[in-house]
Amino acid sequence: MSPSAKSDRRFEFRLDLHSGVPVYRQIIDHVLGGISTGSLKPGDQLPTVRQLAVDLAINPNTVVRAYRELEIREVLTTQQGTGTFITDKKPRVNEVERQRRVAQLAGELLARAGAEGITLQELLDYFTELQNEPNRRT
Repeated sequence: MSPSAKSDRRFEFRLDLHSGVPVYRQIIDHVLGGISTGSLKPGDQLPTVRQLAVDLAINPNTVVRAYRELEIREVLTTQQGTGTFITDKKPRVNEVERQRRVAQLAGELLARAGAEGITLQELLDYFTELQNEPNRRT
């Protein structure tokens, strides 16, 4: 896909420096999340290492590490002189990665709920209700 054929929309990376999740992991998670939601599609170009490092005010080696891991997973491909692009391969997630992601999401949910005064028991009760709804697929 040529740059002129792309829309003007731009995938936006956001970091949470207080989450305890390493920055390179957050970049990986953003890319994988963007693919799963459809906001990143095969052929979409990501920012250059230098540009993303400047945009996020981080060390370029951090971006290199994230992009390299995504290339190993065959989610990204880098073409010298052209850029880094999303491939058409579906991301593979192993069980350890899946459990890490579940723990991260649960931690974020609990932190946000706690800030709103919602207890863990209230969340558990709500999830139980959701699970018991007729015609509910889990």
